[in-house]
Amino acid sequence: MTWVEVNAAPELIHTPPLRLKQKSADRTALNTDMYCLLKCSPLILAVAVCHGWLFGDFVGKQKELDEISLWPLPQKFQSSAVAFKLSPGSFQIVHAKQSSAGPSCSILVNAFRRYFEYMFGDLKKHEKSRKKVYDSDLAELQVWITSADPECDGYPSLQADESCELFSLPLLQLVYRDDYGANNINKTDISDFPRFAHRGILLDSSRHFLPLKVILANLEAMAMNKFNVFHWHIVDDPSFPYMSRTFPDLSQKGAYHPFTHVYTPSDVKMVIEFARMRGIRVIPEFDTPGHTQSWGNGQLNLLTPCYSGSSPSGTFGPVNPILNSSYDFMTQFFKEISTVFPDAYIHLGGDEVDFSCWKSNPDIKKFMVQQGFGTDYSKLESFYIQRLLDIVAATKKGYMVWQEVFDNGVKLKDDTVVEVWIGNKMEEELQNVTGAGFTTILSAPWYLDYISYGQDWQRYYKVEPLNFPGTDAQKKLVIGGEACLWGEYVDATNLTPRLWPRASAVAERLWSDKSVTDVGNAYKRLVQHRCRMVKRGIPAEPLFVGHCRQEYMGL
Repeated sequence: MTWVEVNAAPELIHTPPLRLKQKSADRTALNTDMYCLLKCSPLILAVAVCHGWLFGDFVGKQKELDEISLWPLPQKFQSSAVAFKLSPGSFQIVHAKQSSAGPSCSILVNAFRRYFEYMFGDLKKHEKSRKKVYDSDLAELQVWITSADPECDGYPSLQADESCELFSLPLLQLVYRDDYGANNINKTDISDFPRFAHRGILLDSSRHFLPLKVILANLEAMAMNKFNVFHWHIVDDPSFPYMSRTFPDLSQKGAYHPFTHVYTPSDVKMVIEFARMRGIRVIPEFDTPGHTQSWGNGQLNLLTPCYSGSSPSGTFGPVNPILNSSYDFMTQFFKEISTVFPDAYIHLGGDEVDFSCWKSNPDIKKFMVQQGFGTDYSKLESFYIQRLLDIVAATKKGYMVWQEVFDNGVKLKDDTVVEVWIGNKMEEELQNVTGAGFTTILSAPWYLDYISYGQDWQRYYKVEPLNFPGTDAQKKLVIGGEACLWGEYVDATNLTPRLWPRASAVAERLWSDKSVTDVGNAYKRLVQHRCRMVKRGIPAEPLFVGHCRQEYMGL
């Protein structure tokens, strides 16, 4: 029996291949591994058949091979026509006796149960009467974790090692149904790792409230596409659905409805845990000083009073940056946020600040003179942002910001992540941000709220994130990107089909090798992948004319 050693970060897990037993006369050994890193990475149970070196007839097998359409495409992938049967009555996933993780490791137990259901959920009744075990049946996957501490209770992080070097196959994507209704799986070799560490989806739950079930369903879809960051743009001008324990009036007076259109502490906890089980980080965004109209409903004197001539107009602008009370509030609020959200980073926004209200306010004008800012209100914005960053840094959290914060010359910590979102002069911005030594993520070319007739996924697919002037060291600072779906025209009725499979194009661009650019090949694989999502109950929209073997049957 040949065993393959898997390279993994010691602080995560170090797994030799898991062992898959085959029920046959000679019990041919099949090496496998689990594509699961307990502390981070997408928790995708990638099982693999290895080299038992069973040779079969390759003639006439192209149909089966065509159905093996992996997405995102692995770094190295080779499949053969050697096939094995998978039956819910004879196959099980278990902890190996030697494993340091056992039944108490909830993240593994949850994965075992979840992926077994994915594979066989629609076959259990159909195959219930089958008693006979065939030579080609795979019987048991033994999960063997060898690290001293499997870290079963940890959270995903940016430092996750998501690589694997083994003879393997992502089980769910390689399982296909033959003409007789049986599940099959082909012998496949895979060597895989992500090109970029940060692969995110931004959802906006302020402009339209997103019910909890919609968020969870899209976390499920994210895991299927190997996204590992949920950028939760949870509040904005229109509404404040986050229910704060420290400042309950923020949602009580700032949400669309104080009871039905809010995320309770238990809701937030559920999202974080659901994501953790799938190797997905949850990074909340609380954008200030702009995009804060809903904040002012529940927090008196937080926003700047606007003036019309010498009198207040009755309207309000961004957060008032000249009052100590503003910073006292932010200190208490972000202290709470730092305890609620376990990720090492919080997104602080800092984009699109409208200076007109500040310019109209006589107290602001006086403050500008006192500080020597003249009439440059970007300096006032930087003054506010700088104090806010110090407040958040005191909570021991890192922060992400939109590119304007960098552009305005705010002094940033070395570990700040700058998100480049403005399409105009995107390459120049990437060059400037990385040239200053800051870690960067890119979202500018992947605003999925912009829709058009036709296969616009191809436009997202053709983006090359590192196509900007810069040294190799600069390009290493680009740690990934995000597909953003803003909510002006999106709610629970249309979010999922608008997001998928268009976001899948971004997923492959951020995961697969730079050389994977064949749009024709991508189309063939993405059509199949979209059907896999439909089979799983995800209403992913069609790419073009065609059909899925199992059509979407509704909510």
